[in-house]
Amino acid sequence: MRTFTRRAFLTESVAGTGGLLLAFHLPASGKARPFEPWESANAEINAWLGIGADDSITIRVAQSELGQGVFTSMPMIIAEELEADWRTVRAEYASVNRHIREGSPYQRMATRDSGAVTDSREILQTAGAEARERLIKAASERWSVPPEQCYADYGRIHRRGSDESFSFGEVAADAAGVRVAGVRIKSPEDFNLLGLPTPRLDVPAKVDGSAIYSIDVRLPDMVYATVVHCPVLGGKVRSLRFNAIRNLPGVLKTVRATSWVAVVAEHFWQAKTAADQLPIQWTMGALAKTSTYGFRDDFVAALETPGQVLESRGDIVQAMDDAETSIESDYISPYLSCAPMEPMNCTVKLGGGRLDVWIGTQDPEGALETASAQSGVARENVYIHNCFSGGSFGRRRSMDFLREAITIAKEVGKPVQMIWSREEDQRSGHYRPMSATRMKAGFDLDKKLVAYTNQSVTHSIARDQDPDFQGIDESSVEGLTDLPLRVKHKRVTHSAINTHLTSGYWRSRGHSQNAYAKECFVDEMAVAAGQDAMAYRRNLYRDSPAFINVLEELAGAVRWGRAMPQGSAQGLAIHECFGTICGQVAEVTVSQQGGLKIDRIVSVLDCGNLVNPTTAEMQIESAVIFGLSAALYGKLTVEDGVVLEDNFDTYRMVTMADTPVLETHFILSGSDKWGGLGGPATPTVAPALCNALYRITGRRIRALPVGDYMLVRR
Repeated sequence: MRTFTRRAFLTESVAGTGGLLLAFHLPASGKARPFEPWESANAEINAWLGIGADDSITIRVAQSELGQGVFTSMPMIIAEELEADWRTVRAEYASVNRHIREGSPYQRMATRDSGAVTDSREILQTAGAEARERLIKAASERWSVPPEQCYADYGRIHRRGSDESFSFGEVAADAAGVRVAGVRIKSPEDFNLLGLPTPRLDVPAKVDGSAIYSIDVRLPDMVYATVVHCPVLGGKVRSLRFNAIRNLPGVLKTVRATSWVAVVAEHFWQAKTAADQLPIQWTMGALAKTSTYGFRDDFVAALETPGQVLESRGDIVQAMDDAETSIESDYISPYLSCAPMEPMNCTVKLGGGRLDVWIGTQDPEGALETASAQSGVARENVYIHNCFSGGSFGRRRSMDFLREAITIAKEVGKPVQMIWSREEDQRSGHYRPMSATRMKAGFDLDKKLVAYTNQSVTHSIARDQDPDFQGIDESSVEGLTDLPLRVKHKRVTHSAINTHLTSGYWRSRGHSQNAYAKECFVDEMAVAAGQDAMAYRRNLYRDSPAFINVLEELAGAVRWGRAMPQGSAQGLAIHECFGTICGQVAEVTVSQQGGLKIDRIVSVLDCGNLVNPTTAEMQIESAVIFGLSAALYGKLTVEDGVVLEDNFDTYRMVTMADTPVLETHFILSGSDKWGGLGGPATPTVAPALCNALYRITGRRIRALPVGDYMLVRR
């Protein structure tokens, strides 16, 4: 007879019967509407979970499901400590209103900076452990034995030395009334569920169409609105002629604000059609004379002026003068859109001293505060119903579209669903900042690095959020000040220039533009030193064993240095982002006609530990494709103050035909390290690609996107 350990049983159950588990996990009523509360029959053990008499376990998720898998990974962390039978687990969103009223029981509800697991893991482990100990105590009291004589395993409480046990559901009601203290959480070596490939809880509902995104919400007597913003950000409404659309089918009214106009109608397409025909005059002033080329000239000119010193050691001026040779390069990164598939939208119901908002947001707590301030409704009477989101990548951290929807609802007096068109989403978005970076390296007679400087100029997100902000915007310089390289003389400085465009956080934040500049320049340093790119980095980062481990694994995975076909080459980049080190190699081919094809991208990451390898690999592949779209095509062109790339025909994305072979490898250093995964594989794509192209063409691409210089083959 075959003997199973519990972990082996879970491994085969999860991996071998995934189809069965998916069907079992997700009845349509359980997953279609994550913002609806669980049935009252469930006994609430703590704010995070409830258990039904039928042994079903409902776990509340405080983070937002944006496609990255938190509706599975967060419940897995609780279920691990709870010693639950994973097949009985379902998930729903935690109540933001409860969070406000009861003193923040969920502690952290914002989803940002690849931090869902990193920032919430210990909180969730503690919640699961506390629930487990309450179940054990409730069972021990029924048996009249000390809790030490009981233990939890696979959804049941067992009495040691006997065959007696209770299911979780049998003692859940009692457990809700007991208290415990001083619970201990597991270390990674004790995990049974975490680290196993596990099917996502939200997939079946998304496949069968029962999942509810904010754009799917329907309410009785609901009307629709769409918004037209001034085509030049910062411009204002001068006048409009409502009479021109008054008699169009379904049109109800317009709502005018300082810089936008909304058209309200019985159906969305009626509102959109009328908005396209509404005559509006704008006041734009000098902003209408701005252009991308002017921005670029200003940013590069600012590199000539010393910025704020972020890091300085040694005598950089003397060291550069004494250097036998030196190299200097400028790298330019453009403004980029987050471009989520689902455009900005939300549904608002206001009346009777209560405000309900159905929205897909990365920051439900911030949404509640914004909604209260905008509507005048007391915080405790505002209900944010967080929905699934069709992507975000930083865009749904902003509250601009929520404020607009509430303004419209206040004037209409009915439930309103406001939807931005794709064009409005692109032209009026919050963009990844433009940046310019100048780096210089000095070498001695032996071609050893002796001096290094980095001066960057970036549009400041912090200054957009607070015009009085005077310090260093951390997101502008991340990845530039913490390089693990050994050099005696070093200086890093920074300046900020803000244009009329509105900036916002983009996947991997400032790491995206900074890793591109830094890792391309490291390749230039390797060439100047006469060394192979991999060998040079091994030496450059020799004081960081974690970097060396990633490089070693990556070199083996791609057989670095092997003979490549004519016109093909490998390019390398490595960068640390949100606590995770990502090494990446891009293998590319350039035809004799100059056409570019990306053949393969291999990623090796050390994030310490993994919750769900299935979701982790999806995240890395998603991040690579996101970074590849930006590297190949991503840019926003401003002419006469207006963003020109207003839909996916001009703001291109990588298609299935463009997609290379993707490989992901994890080397897990373990211990107490839990790095993020949503962003770290994005920053290295552009430099790996550009470094490969240099090996083929001998030409450095120092301004993105690559598609401006080469034809991308399909």
